[in-house]
Amino acid sequence: MKLILGGVCAAKGFRANGIRCGIRPSHTDKDLALVVSDVMCNAAAVYTTNLVKGAPIAITKENIADGKAQAIIVNSGNANTCNADGPEIARKMCQLTADALELKAGDIVIGSTGVIGQPLSIAPIENGMAELVKGLRYDGNEDAVEAIMTTDTRKKEAAVEFELDGHVCRIGGMAKGSGMIHPNMATTLIFITTDAAISSEMLQKALDADVKTSFNMLSIDGDTSTNDTLAILANGLAGNPEITAEGDAFDIFKEALHAVTSDLCRKMAADGEGATKMLECRVTHAPDEKSAQIVAKSVICSSLLKAAMFGADANWGRVLCAIGYAGVPLDVERIEVRFESAKGNILVCENGAGVPFSEEKAKEILLENEIYILIDLHQGEASATAWGCDLTYDYVKINGDYRT
Repeated sequence: MKLILGGVCAAKGFRANGIRCGIRPSHTDKDLALVVSDVMCNAAAVYTTNLVKGAPIAITKENIADGKAQAIIVNSGNANTCNADGPEIARKMCQLTADALELKAGDIVIGSTGVIGQPLSIAPIENGMAELVKGLRYDGNEDAVEAIMTTDTRKKEAAVEFELDGHVCRIGGMAKGSGMIHPNMATTLIFITTDAAISSEMLQKALDADVKTSFNMLSIDGDTSTNDTLAILANGLAGNPEITAEGDAFDIFKEALHAVTSDLCRKMAADGEGATKMLECRVTHAPDEKSAQIVAKSVICSSLLKAAMFGADANWGRVLCAIGYAGVPLDVERIEVRFESAKGNILVCENGAGVPFSEEKAKEILLENEIYILIDLHQGEASATAWGCDLTYDYVKINGDYRT
């Protein structure tokens, strides 16, 4: 298995494009993306757990109820959420896409991201559809990922190549998200494609399992979005025997999928709104996996710790504090904490108590843009990883006037 380029176009038979159609007239950024497979795909998805859901989620659920889809249409700049005509607009987007591609509207996955509660006009999307379809390319992934960005400052793509029963397969994906990101997924908008042959049932099973250790372990600001969608299309063009049950091939597929999703998690964490640092919390030797996950998420979600990391302050007590209120019964007197980055590794807590360490060395470590918070509970064999970012002044500035 190896990392490759190509994002959602890395897998055989997928084309993509992204354009500016003018959803936000005052902006010049691309705002409409399209991903299309040459053939029908098996499809699966997971969605936000927020009770308030964007209209595109309901329409996507309807469209892939049969486990099939062939294209993904996504707009940025408007979430199409809490609008009376939201479902109607979402269906029109699917129909416009289907007509332009000579497909059925029920074979389209749809996503929207942006401001909540603002009516979405179908006119710019209708006017831009011909250009969007005309520009579809097998290397159009970068245009597509750019078109789904809102407050993102960088593109987020990942892809891997691997083998199944002697056949070379690929999985690739693109994601958007800098804020309103918190566990219980999906998280933001993520679209994944693969040329591996796998049934929609096993695709859903792989996705459901993966999000527990990928996107559900990512938190930027504690807010769970209304439009979170993670969808995956598998067109089978790699030619491997279709995966229809658990076994070695399914395990390899899940490993490849996680390589893509975890890479996207890291990139999303690094691009959190206003962030200057990616934080990765690794919990080891926990009593069980659930306990490890709860502890890792509690630490990565701590606003006090996030602020300390912004200031390169080795305030390890905030790590212990977050562990303590996580709700997991633990022997605190066995806990060890280290901070690590490209500048080195430093022990700051042992047996639940502070140890002498160089504040100067700690600051040097924490001034890097990728920080690892290493927690050894010394109470079992389970482990978990969570991702987040520091909390900065710019986060408030970005969200103080996001709508206006």
